[in-house]
Amino acid sequence: MQNIEKIDEARQSLEALKAATNALFEKQKAHIIEENKKLDIKEAKLATQKKQIEELIAKNQKLLDIIKGAKDDKISETYSKMKDSAAASVFEDLNAEQASSILFTLQPKKISKILAKMDPKKASIITLRLKKGPPFDISAKKEK
Repeated sequence: MQNIEKIDEARQSLEALKAATNALFEKQKAHIIEENKKLDIKEAKLATQKKQIEELIAKNQKLLDIIKGAKDDKISETYSKMKDSAAASVFEDLNAEQASSILFTLQPKKISKILAKMDPKKASIITLRLKKGPPFDISAKKEK
């Protein structure tokens, strides 16, 4: 009879341990579910912020393109109105990349008149740069 009581006590202890383990498991499961919900909310916020940032970048790029276009148009218009010899002397003082970048925006007739007034060596360097086309690397050292 004593063995049956010990077995019964052991069974009750085992059931109590099983119940405590299940309760702990359920508590941890609920905690994990709650943390996953929080992560999902944060992930959704990050996705929204990423989309907003991408939209801002696209909008800013459009604005930069507009500004660059306006700047290029203004520079092009300025050199188009200059006398060929005056423009040629300015372009001779610029490095080949800078000169090519500006000349590229002008009409071919104006380019030919300016190049004709320049030092032949510098004009040939610029011509080769124009042949390659944009983008012109304007960070290069000054060439003469």
